[in-house]
Amino acid sequence: MNEISKSEAYAAAGVDITAGYRAVELMKRHIATTVTPGVCSDVGGFGGLFELDMTDIRRPVLVSGTDGVGTKLKLAFLMDKHDTVGVDCVAMCVNDIICCGAKPLFFLDYIACGKNVPERIEQIVKGVCDGCVQAGCALIGGETAEMPGFYPVDEYDLAGYSTGVVDKDKILNNASMKAGDLLIALPSSGVHSNGFSLVRKVFDVEHCDLKAPVEALGGKSLGETLLTPTRIYVKPVLAVMEKLCVKGVSHITGGGFYENIPRMIPDGLCTRIREADVRVLPIFDLIAKTGQISRRDMFNTFNMGVGMCLVVERGDAETALSILREQGEDAYLLGEIVEGSQEVELC
Repeated sequence: MNEISKSEAYAAAGVDITAGYRAVELMKRHIATTVTPGVCSDVGGFGGLFELDMTDIRRPVLVSGTDGVGTKLKLAFLMDKHDTVGVDCVAMCVNDIICCGAKPLFFLDYIACGKNVPERIEQIVKGVCDGCVQAGCALIGGETAEMPGFYPVDEYDLAGYSTGVVDKDKILNNASMKAGDLLIALPSSGVHSNGFSLVRKVFDVEHCDLKAPVEALGGKSLGETLLTPTRIYVKPVLAVMEKLCVKGVSHITGGGFYENIPRMIPDGLCTRIREADVRVLPIFDLIAKTGQISRRDMFNTFNMGVGMCLVVERGDAETALSILREQGEDAYLLGEIVEGSQEVELC
């Protein structure tokens, strides 16, 4: 820890520089778990360095994604549990990147807080590192900003940024998508990291018992269920792409089925899904019942148990399902591509 760089005046204003140094020391062991062969720098520099491996890539295209965790963080504050939201932060970025067919290479995080509590910052970064390991990318940099008077002392915001690479010839496009192709669902782990402003309102989370067992959730508490981190789909999806032609990938985030699935469908086609085939998780039934939310609004806000969708040739569907199951995904057929102008037909 750098004891020379210490400002009594800055500390009196609410910023403890030495706490920042201690937080960095605590997080180093977690960051070490994310190191991949391309990493060229250590923690503490002014920039994160990464060497791009051009092996088997003729025309490299960089693909970037950035996002935050959103108001799901309010649950972390209320539960005083901070070691999983980092996974959400990584997931929101890398799950978007793979929709282009790109492999995530590295990640950077940004934490802004009212008071730098090193042990809490360590837990946040541990979650980020867990997410990076799941995605196969390296945490090569970040920033922790202590902002007294801007954030309450017990609160923080968390955002991230990731860059991946794909050969230009392998960028996913929907040019070959046609009627008869099949839609494969990759299950979500829960609400993931979207729709929490509505979730918080439905359950009045600031005034309910988040730690009490809930029968409808199989005995798990509401807080535990809602804080379940977002599933990261990088490795299973890339495994399918290595063997098969994937015609489209959609990350189901805010906007649910109605907003996200059409983003991978070309004009003149639509997706037909039988609602009975959607494996809806109990948390969504509880949200709908408690908040008296319509079916349309539920499917237009939440992932409803489907975190990601792939479109493949009908004849490739069973192989794709087999590959995904080998990767630990309980994937299943969700619907098909049909001709039509309505982008999602939920029947």
